[in-house]
Amino acid sequence: MREALLNTKKLQNFIDGEWLEAREAAPVVNPANGETIVDVPLSKGEDVNKAVLAAKKAQKEWALVPAPQRAEVLFTAGQMMKERKEHLSKLLTMENGKVLEEARGEVQEGIDMAFYMAGEGRRLFGHTTPAELPNKFSMSQRAPVGVVGIITPWNFPIAIATWKSFPAIVAGNAVIWKPATETPIMAFELAKILEEAGLPKGVLNVVYGKGSEVGDAMVHHDDIRVISFTGSNETGRHIASECGKQLKKVSLEMGGKNAITVMDDADLDLAVEGIIWSAYGTSGQRCTAASRVIVHENVKEKVEERLLAQIEKLTIGDGLDESNKVGPIINKAGLEKIEKYIQIGKEEGAKLMAGGYVLDNDNYAAGHYFAPTLFTDCTADMRISQEEIFGPVISLIPVKSFEEAIEVNNGVKYGLSSSIFTTDANRVFQAQRDLDTGIVYVNAGTTGAEIHLPFGGTKGTGNGHRDSGVQALDVFTEWKAVYIDYSGKLQRAQIDTE
Repeated sequence: MREALLNTKKLQNFIDGEWLEAREAAPVVNPANGETIVDVPLSKGEDVNKAVLAAKKAQKEWALVPAPQRAEVLFTAGQMMKERKEHLSKLLTMENGKVLEEARGEVQEGIDMAFYMAGEGRRLFGHTTPAELPNKFSMSQRAPVGVVGIITPWNFPIAIATWKSFPAIVAGNAVIWKPATETPIMAFELAKILEEAGLPKGVLNVVYGKGSEVGDAMVHHDDIRVISFTGSNETGRHIASECGKQLKKVSLEMGGKNAITVMDDADLDLAVEGIIWSAYGTSGQRCTAASRVIVHENVKEKVEERLLAQIEKLTIGDGLDESNKVGPIINKAGLEKIEKYIQIGKEEGAKLMAGGYVLDNDNYAAGHYFAPTLFTDCTADMRISQEEIFGPVISLIPVKSFEEAIEVNNGVKYGLSSSIFTTDANRVFQAQRDLDTGIVYVNAGTTGAEIHLPFGGTKGTGNGHRDSGVQALDVFTEWKAVYIDYSGKLQRAQIDTE
């Protein structure tokens, strides 16, 4: 399978339009079966320096290309991604582990982003306003920042990369991209596509490696003026601190502890379907995963029964087998973290109703699999109800009222996504107002963001910026105010107005 999909055994950095070897490399392992797929470079700071020199030179010329022409490259790339969708999806499943159906959805998200940002090439709207003095014109417009750095995670290796790189590119910037070492193949494929689509050399540069080497070099490089990062809160805080010292713009999208609220008037079958998809899709390894279910006490037992019945039906295994609905955990460290939280939940007094163990028999021994897990009788202050587990684990929390449900939902340090199932229109509008998250779903799960709306959260989830949507352009552009006085004399604002 590997040979049929990937025509190289060793990836290379992509710098200034050239594929370059790094001195060291590490294996990329398929989490479904433990097989080595390819070797990925472990680059150093000097590789980042080369990429930045290339990007600086390329960006000056790229910024002068009319934005509609820049957009044509993205549109062509989107068409190519569409043509190669199945190929990309299978490679994604191999390196990441998510089931093929989900991989196809992720690739489609990248396609959608290409076409959407291509459209922005004919917008990139600024503003015109009246001037306060006669014979004077005033406007604001977007200007590219210059060289930007993007650091992307392993759980959505192509979608998140397009959320960040495509708006940066269409706005006239050059990009240095550090993908996760666990999932570098999508970067290789996307770089090839953009190269073939006509992106000038140096506008996109891919430097593989560890965060402590490549990421750190990017964060501290004076000529990289923006860092856009998706990943852990610990790393995000460090990046924000270091960027702050340099007055460097930084965009952070980090953790989530998302909840689905099920009221006593909800369609319970629909609610359970949304819970199963949101909690166990991508094996719970997504920042928008539903790891809490806040359920009205009147329907708690019914929801538990339905959840247990659906968990029993889940098929687990290699994502390339389309009969499977749940794939592996990314690596052994991920398994160990989930196991730790299972023990914590038991010690806290939560009732384990399903799962709670590593799948390690003959069918699963070569990979990293964890049984879909359900805790019930949880309280809102338990660690398993507060901390991000990043695995297929649900904490079910009973509540007595709608008001209590809102309080529990908001009572965590994160604020990415939330969901409520109800048929009460008044509660719908109250919930969308009062749920303190960047994304709110009604009668749907906590996953399923579309690329034309902003993606991001409140509180500990980020720092106020957004990926996706037109709002993504704000990260990669500066606002420039322009005043044109054609009066032929000096006019002083605020002074010569009388």
